[in-house]
Amino acid sequence: MASRLLLQNLSKRHLLRSTFASRSASTLVLAEHEGGSIKAQSLSAVVAANSLSQDNPVSLLLAGSGSSLHQAAEKAATSHPSISQVLVADSEKFAYPLAEPWAKLIQLVQLKGDYSHVIATSDSFGKNILPRAAALLDVSPVTDVVDINGPHQFIRPIYAGNALCTVQYTGANPCMLTVRSTSFPVHPISVDSKSGGASISEVDLSTLDEDSVGKSRFMKLSSQDTGRPDLGSAKIVVTGGRALKSAENFKMIEKLAEKLGAAVGATRAAVDAGFVPNDLQVGQTGKIVAPELYMAFGVSGAIQHLAGMKDSKIIVAVNKDSDAPIFQVADYGLVGDLFEVIPELLEKLPEKK
Repeated sequence: MASRLLLQNLSKRHLLRSTFASRSASTLVLAEHEGGSIKAQSLSAVVAANSLSQDNPVSLLLAGSGSSLHQAAEKAATSHPSISQVLVADSEKFAYPLAEPWAKLIQLVQLKGDYSHVIATSDSFGKNILPRAAALLDVSPVTDVVDINGPHQFIRPIYAGNALCTVQYTGANPCMLTVRSTSFPVHPISVDSKSGGASISEVDLSTLDEDSVGKSRFMKLSSQDTGRPDLGSAKIVVTGGRALKSAENFKMIEKLAEKLGAAVGATRAAVDAGFVPNDLQVGQTGKIVAPELYMAFGVSGAIQHLAGMKDSKIIVAVNKDSDAPIFQVADYGLVGDLFEVIPELLEKLPEKK
C-alpha cells in the first residue's frame, strides 16, 4: 500500500513538472541570413519549435553587421506568425558565422532570456555553433532531430539512418537541439501585415567579452555562381557517382541539371576523386536533401549516401549493376549505361525556358 502511494505521488509530481515545463517553454532559434533575408532552413527550426508545446513563444536570433542584417530582421519579423520577437546582434564580430563569437553571444542571450530550448538547423551553420555554445552553458545537445514528441522527447537517426532512436532529455535548461530542415517543412503561412509582425530588439553587447572572437579567423568565401538552385532546398536534384569516371564526364550531370532547373549533387566517392567540390556532396557526411525528385546516375547506394537522400519524394536510379543497393530505395530504376542514358535524355528533354 505504501509503495502504491509513493508511485502515485511520484506520478503526480511528474505530471505537474511536465505541465509546468510545457507552460513555461520558450525557444531561441538561431537564424542564418544572407542578402537581407533569412534562409529557408532557419524557418524550419521555427516549425520545429512549434512542436515543443502549444504555448511556446519563439525568439529569433540574428547576428551580423550592416544594413543587410537589419533588412533580414525586418523580413524575419513577418516571416512566420510563431515568431514573437527578433533579437538583433549588430557587431563586426558577427560579420561571419564563426563559432567562437556566436557561442559567446548565445551564452549572453541565454543568461538574459532564460530560454527552455535553443534550436538550430543541422547544417554547417548549426553544427559549427551549437556544440560550442552547449559547452559554455554546460549542457548536452541533442543533434540531428527528425521528430519531436514533447518538450524533452526527441527522435533522431542512428546507424546512418537505418534506425531511429528516441531520446529523453533530462538535463538542465536550456535543452539545445539541431534539427533536420527536411523533416520540418515550411508550409506557406500568411502573416497579418496589420499587426506589424514580431517586435525587433537590439541585443546589448556591452558585457560581451573582448576575447569572444577566439582563435579562428575568417579567411575567404568561395562560391560558384552557376545560376542553379541551392542543393539544400532544390525541388529537383541530379546526382552523379564515381561511375562517371572523370570531372569532364561529370559535366553531363551539370548539363542535365540545367535542362531540368535542378541542383547538382555528388557522392563522396565522386568528391574524393576530384570530380566536383565537396559542397555538392550528398550523404551522411555531406548535405541532407529531400527534394520532390532525386535522380541518381552511377550511384551504387552506399548506406552513407542513402542517409542523405532517402527521404526524397521520388527517387530515380540509373545503374549498370542490377544488384546495386540504390534500387532498393528507388521508385523508378533503370539498369543501363549512364553514358547512353544521359545523352538520350539531353536530346529528348526540351530546353529550359
